[in-house]
Amino acid sequence: MNTLSPIKESERIVSLDVIRGFSLLGIFIINMISFHSPFLYMDPYSWWKVPSDIALFPWIDVLVQASFYPLFAMMFGYGLAIQQDRAGEKGMAFYTFAIRRLLILLVIGCTHAFLVWSGDILINYAVFGLLLLLFMGLRGKSLLLLGSLLLLLPQLFFSILLVLMTFSDPAGVAHYTNIGALQDSVAAYASGSFSEIMVQRFSDWYAVNSPGSLLFLILSILPVMMIGAGAGKLKLLEKAASYKRSWLLLGVCLLVTSIAIKMLPLMIETNAAYSYIQDYLGGPFLSVSYAVILALLVENKKMKKWSKPLASAGRMSLTNYLLQSIIGTLIFYSYGFGLYGQVTLTTGTYLALGIFAIQVIISEIWLSKFKHGPVEKLWRLLSYGKRPEVKKTEL
Repeated sequence: MNTLSPIKESERIVSLDVIRGFSLLGIFIINMISFHSPFLYMDPYSWWKVPSDIALFPWIDVLVQASFYPLFAMMFGYGLAIQQDRAGEKGMAFYTFAIRRLLILLVIGCTHAFLVWSGDILINYAVFGLLLLLFMGLRGKSLLLLGSLLLLLPQLFFSILLVLMTFSDPAGVAHYTNIGALQDSVAAYASGSFSEIMVQRFSDWYAVNSPGSLLFLILSILPVMMIGAGAGKLKLLEKAASYKRSWLLLGVCLLVTSIAIKMLPLMIETNAAYSYIQDYLGGPFLSVSYAVILALLVENKKMKKWSKPLASAGRMSLTNYLLQSIIGTLIFYSYGFGLYGQVTLTTGTYLALGIFAIQVIISEIWLSKFKHGPVEKLWRLLSYGKRPEVKKTEL
């Protein structure tokens, strides 16, 4: 009887792993700010006082913020489409396997969110991944179209609504710093006990994931997962070389358009309305441009060789993502080195780049000896119901 098994090394899509690795870097740069500062409750354009931080944050805001979570979500959907395709080839029940796999991810995410760091994305990916299964019976083009419409139409509506509010009630959409929540956050993470940190961690998680935020979370994550799944069904990454000219034009156009959108708060006015447009429209557009450009670069033989370490980090994306949170919280929370609120944005960014570089090296060394990262091995073991091959073997 045919059974699903982890994908062989020879069957891996290099560009998919490279994009995952690149996503990890962007996610870490943004997450690092929350590790060392009360990013959730402050107005970043008025918070930073050091000249280097003031100069650096707009670059992060335009090129990184809100562009890497969607990128990773697209690759999540792409991977799910690959699993469905492989299940079909083997005559296996894909949905039973996928539900089990996503529920295991949900448990990992809950452990991460409530015991390590509140900014977890795994819970959302698991929950919205289960919703994505409702649409996986659609063809690739239908998924691409539906995902694009679900992404664009609601976000355009809310964007227009918020812009109109800037004219009728400018104060209503102004950025502000939540002083009370900010003080609670600093007190807990900088000097609180582990139990106090756990309470604050849940409070921070709920501030982002409350029922009132559910609609916006769905509209920002599920559509890009659908786009990724549609691209996966059409095998667009595998066909990148065949569409080189059209993809290059698409990538450049999206890159220019998305950067223009993401610069709106800097060019027009820094308020919640233009920040919303920046994140919820500019962010996904920039994500797609990154994916297209990276897929084309990997098609170049020299770039493919140089991108191998980044691909290794992407193959161990779950392990590296969780490890980033563990390292970040140990450096800044009171039960670790207690440096919360004591580093600048610039220092934190350099720290993220340095730690990620080490992760890339370790990932390359690890995968030279083992087929899977440690957390990936556990996830596969629980998902496939059998022990995956651990040591490297010739395929």
